Amino acid sequence: MKTKKFDSRIIDEMHETARGLHRIGLIDKRRMNELDAFRHLDIQEMTPEKIKSLREKEHVSQAVFASVLNTSLSTVQKWEIGEKRPSGPSLKLLSLIEKKGLAAVL
Repeated sequence: MKTKKFDSRIIDEMHETARGLHRIGLIDKRRMNELDAFRHLDIQEMTPEKIKSLREKEHVSQAVFASVLNTSLSTVQKWEIGEKRPSGPSLKLLSLIEKKGLAAVL
């Protein structure tokens, strides 16, 4: 599987805003570290089997998984049968769920 590194001006701007909020005490160090880690995730493309096993490991339905990922049920279904591939924010969230569990994105 290929590894993707996502660079985004929007993510950079959000991070800069968060750093400012951290400097004035509105974001604690732990949350800032989580934002830093999320910003620098190296993303692995996921196979349909990997997506399905990840969802099943978390013991959630396709509908719940879709809701957590802010996508549609049909999109999750298509990912799991290989008709579509997740990308961008969805792929980042899947990677985060894989590394930290579903609770990390709730």
